[in-house]
Amino acid sequence: MRIINQAFSVDFQYPVYFTNDLFAASNSLFANFLNKHRNEAIQHKVLFVIDKGVTAHHPTLKSSIFTYFKALNGFTLVDTFIELTGGEEAKNSYKPVDEILSAIDKYGVDRHSYVCIIGGGAILDMACFAASIGHRGIRHIRIPTTVLSQNDSGVGVKNGINLEGKKNFVGSFVPPFAVFNDSGFLNTLDDRNWIAGVSEAIKVGLIKDHDFFHWIEEHAEALTNRSAKEMEDLIFRCAEIHLEHIRSGDPFESGSSRPLDFGHWSAHKLEQLNNFALLHGEAVAIGIALDVVYSHKINNLSLEDAKRVINLFIQLGLPIDNKHMTTVTSDNPLLLGLNEFREHLGGRLCITLLEKLGRGKEYHEIHTGKLMESIQFLKNYNAED
Repeated sequence: MRIINQAFSVDFQYPVYFTNDLFAASNSLFANFLNKHRNEAIQHKVLFVIDKGVTAHHPTLKSSIFTYFKALNGFTLVDTFIELTGGEEAKNSYKPVDEILSAIDKYGVDRHSYVCIIGGGAILDMACFAASIGHRGIRHIRIPTTVLSQNDSGVGVKNGINLEGKKNFVGSFVPPFAVFNDSGFLNTLDDRNWIAGVSEAIKVGLIKDHDFFHWIEEHAEALTNRSAKEMEDLIFRCAEIHLEHIRSGDPFESGSSRPLDFGHWSAHKLEQLNNFALLHGEAVAIGIALDVVYSHKINNLSLEDAKRVINLFIQLGLPIDNKHMTTVTSDNPLLLGLNEFREHLGGRLCITLLEKLGRGKEYHEIHTGKLMESIQFLKNYNAED
């Protein structure tokens, strides 16, 4: 027998910038970053993929990008923007991926080039996946435009689309080359999208940082009143905790533990059951509420602490219940979602629940009866009780 044991490691690094009006002529941040990575022997191409909703709300964006790149040497802007419909529709078929790959081929976007994606989490997931498989990996730059994508999904390393009726069934773990969080994009979000992303911040506070959870409680009114300062502070701290977890744990999820998916096993299924009429952050709020009550039912949390979390969601205007949550155990769609989550993890269920506010704990089974009790609790919940 012959054997060669091979081993090597790869160092991934990417910056996450926080700025405003990224493509203003006076803002040199993006230009400085590109120039830092410029190879003078190469003419780097830059292809932009943009969420149609973003261009609708920012009609001067494309012209600003054209003007910005005129001042850059060594970079060729592909003069056709790939504009795609955002939201979960962007992830529900392979067609948008094909469109991006066709553009990569048509315009000769190579591995020394860049695919820049401007949009919400769904567009980022899909387009970054396309970039990650084009030429076996093209540098992609993320420019998230929603609260949720700026504080959570846009700063991570996951990319993917939904296939076979399953959330994120096809995808890749490929870090971005850089992330640019431009707070100016948040100003045009509607109220639902503005507040929905806060659920992901509550998530990391509950499993990682009790002080941050308490900060959100204290600033809930300012957040609902669309205070830009409080939202920028929330996004920064949430992104910071998210990145701390990625670099200190299991970034490519080779194990079964996924604490950052706290509240998500039911959220993913609820999105699907509602034909994605629920925003991801709204579904996550429901999923967190359910897992918080379940954590109380197994005697990890006091009733008072469980109510603190639920009342915070209510104060923010986020849902804690949904018509597709039922206490019937036979053919219960949420239990099907639990099985799909188990499959996604490689066959072994690993759910993060709360040991206490600010600390998560892994569990490998869910008691169906207590889960049904938790659903009923939320259906009957009255914040005044």
